[in-house]
Amino acid sequence: MAYWDPFREIEALRKEMERVFNAASGRTFPFSRVSFLPGHAARQYPLINISEDKDNYYVEALAPGIDPNNLNLSMAHNTLSISGEKLRAGAEVKADAYHRNERAIGSFVRTVELPGEIDEAKVKADYKNGLLLVTMPKHEKAKPKQIAINIG
Repeated sequence: MAYWDPFREIEALRKEMERVFNAASGRTFPFSRVSFLPGHAARQYPLINISEDKDNYYVEALAPGIDPNNLNLSMAHNTLSISGEKLRAGAEVKADAYHRNERAIGSFVRTVELPGEIDEAKVKADYKNGLLLVTMPKHEKAKPKQIAINIG
């Protein structure tokens, strides 16, 4: 039976904060310790997940509120670049009318290096409900091969 351990929760929160500060410690320009604060510095956007199966690599990019026509994808060797612009929703609202404005807007570029070679001619992308899913077939050289063992 699971029980709630507040010390474990606090330790998990401490580790997550440490991970965020280490990721934004300036070693990966232009990010800094204030990168997560609105209006202070660039952030990694969009947030992504990278996964793979036997035949493909998958990048899921969380990009809600973006017109898919404002997204650009490019591949160079095994590097995927996602760029675009997130426009202000409700542009008719004047800046001084906001009580709180935390949603970032503007141009962004996110570049990720994939762990293997891609068959660039077969890459496809779908955008649905704020999620961009890029499916990148592995190049034949990057796929695992079963090697028969000769028993002599």
